[in-house]
Amino acid sequence: MKSILILAALFATATATQAQIKNAETATVKVNGNCGMCETTIEKAGSKAKISKTDWNSETGMAVITFDAKKTSLDEVLKRIALSGYDNVNYTAPTAVYDKLHGCCKYDRVKSETAKPVDAPL
Repeated sequence: MKSILILAALFATATATQAQIKNAETATVKVNGNCGMCETTIEKAGSKAKISKTDWNSETGMAVITFDAKKTSLDEVLKRIALSGYDNVNYTAPTAVYDKLHGCCKYDRVKSETAKPVDAPL
């Protein structure tokens, strides 16, 4: 019974997210982090009203990202997450931002392309 309730809640959440975001596409990707504080920051960075929603699982390190493909891209959402301090499949967070994370939020890092603010020169 408990499993059925959990599945129903997940389905309702997914359906509600799809209804709020037009032209919705969904991807599941790896985002590094450790704890509930990480979860709050990752989800806030990856979510924009009616444009994108990010749900990150601290146990698996996987984020389910739903976004309006006409207004943004998965790459843009992942860049915002990296700019908040969290490495992911496409970007490494800037070292200065990563270094400011709380001690419990720091994780072993693997080098990839460092995210730059959208208005920064390439």
